Amino acid sequence: MTESWPLALLDWYRAHARCLPWRNPPGQTLPADPDWPYRVWLSEIMLQQTTVEAATPYFQHFTRRWPSVVALAAADDAQVMQAWAGLGYYARARNLLACARAVVAEHGGRFPGSEAALRALPGIGDYTAAAVAAFGFGQDAVVIDGNVERVTSRMFAISQPLPAARPAIRAALAPNVPPGQAGDFAQGIMDLARRVCTPRSPRCLACPIAAACAARAAGNPEDFPVKAAKKPRPLRHGTAWWIEAGGQVLTMVRPARGLLGGMRALPSCDWAGPDAEPPIVGSWQALGVVRHGFTHFELELAVARLALPAPLPLDLPGAAWLAMDDLAGLPTVFQKAARLGLARQPGQTGAKEAA
Repeated sequence: MTESWPLALLDWYRAHARCLPWRNPPGQTLPADPDWPYRVWLSEIMLQQTTVEAATPYFQHFTRRWPSVVALAAADDAQVMQAWAGLGYYARARNLLACARAVVAEHGGRFPGSEAALRALPGIGDYTAAAVAAFGFGQDAVVIDGNVERVTSRMFAISQPLPAARPAIRAALAPNVPPGQAGDFAQGIMDLARRVCTPRSPRCLACPIAAACAARAAGNPEDFPVKAAKKPRPLRHGTAWWIEAGGQVLTMVRPARGLLGGMRALPSCDWAGPDAEPPIVGSWQALGVVRHGFTHFELELAVARLALPAPLPLDLPGAAWLAMDDLAGLPTVFQKAARLGLARQPGQTGAKEAA
């Protein structure tokens, strides 16, 4: 059984594979559609730090609006950023456009099929290059994400902590990838990780490859993968300004570089501290504080409100007055701030809103 566990996994995957809009059914030839690799790539970018359930409607919207990499490359930056709003990690959206345009400029509008050429494109790292090569082109690539790391570290009882264990995980997994079936093999492991080999309380009795699992044999599968202790994220403070006039709210476009770059947002400070000068002088009212978690820090954002008698031009990048019911495209942290602006009466100070 130890030597045949990849085949047992493939058998299980054929019977239990999830139906996903970017996934080719197990055992079937890849679609002849030349834009199939585009769909695979788009899904992989969206799934970085995002669940399948959250990414699916975004994927469906993007592929309806921009059905090919050529269409996406020609899209307006602001429209793509707005369509991305809510998925988080907005550098991915900027890299999405940069990569699409590189594919058009350097590869005639078709993704290259080799891992090396894929890695040379903007926003594509080792995992995404392997995933597109395997899922989009049928290449024999070793595809390793967090789910694959969990299953593999348990299969081989790899005790070195992540992320330092990644070379050992790759070395253990690579010889077991069935030739010509790398895509099904990787996606089989991913589905197994989601349904059976879960982070807590893995269902070892239902696992098709349990007999080959070293961690299960030792009776401690939940001890793997071993993770290095997390460092606490620092807390930063800032202010967002809700400026309303005649049922409209003032928005701006954040600088292209930096966090939430190129996104439309409420005017705000640089999050360097709670004491910031508002963009205009007026009778500002405190609405409360929202909290939001980013990858490397937590943010507490005070929200202040100013009501003007009529919209007026302000010297802010990309300044635009939007209707109060047209703020869904703002990044999540600013949607939280907007909820305070929409819900609180003038002069009422709100408590902290849950992240």
